[in-house]
Amino acid sequence: MQFPLLGSTRLLLREITVRDADALFAIQSDPEVMRWFGADPMQDRQQALQLIEMFANWRTQPNPGTRWGIVHRQSGVFMGTAGLFRWNRGWRNCVLGYELGRPYWGHGYMQEALQTLLDYGVDQMALNRIQAEIHPDNHASVRLVRGLGFQYEGRHRQQGYWGGKFHDLDSYSLLAHEWPAVKQASQP
Repeated sequence: MQFPLLGSTRLLLREITVRDADALFAIQSDPEVMRWFGADPMQDRQQALQLIEMFANWRTQPNPGTRWGIVHRQSGVFMGTAGLFRWNRGWRNCVLGYELGRPYWGHGYMQEALQTLLDYGVDQMALNRIQAEIHPDNHASVRLVRGLGFQYEGRHRQQGYWGGKFHDLDSYSLLAHEWPAVKQASQP
């Protein structure tokens, strides 16, 4: 299956390759970026190569997933990743995940990337439900998904484990029939 190349005004969402290992390592070794990600910061470049391989293998799993590299269209800079994974085709749902390098925070890049992914998920994957699991203290991520129309559903107690301790995660979801109105409201 060909990798789905996606784009927006400022961004290209493309397959993550070994050429991205250094940029991915720089992002995922930053403790501040990884604070709420659900994994400990990377310690060496080899971990980035393993993650790239894992992302490639997601597409072959029974409940597949796709992780895109977020690249600035004009400069070609690799800024982060975003993906739809744990795709249950029968139930028409999946989980959303993302991270962005610290220099790119606060510019609306992730909102733009996720709008593109949500369009793809609803239109091409025929998803009815997209879920995001967010640490309760990750206020920026909560604002982001709420701005994209996700609704709070509840807290999963001690669902995550990283940094040597358990963490609660809050569940948010967006349903396909809600997306057109949210998308329309966000247009200039």
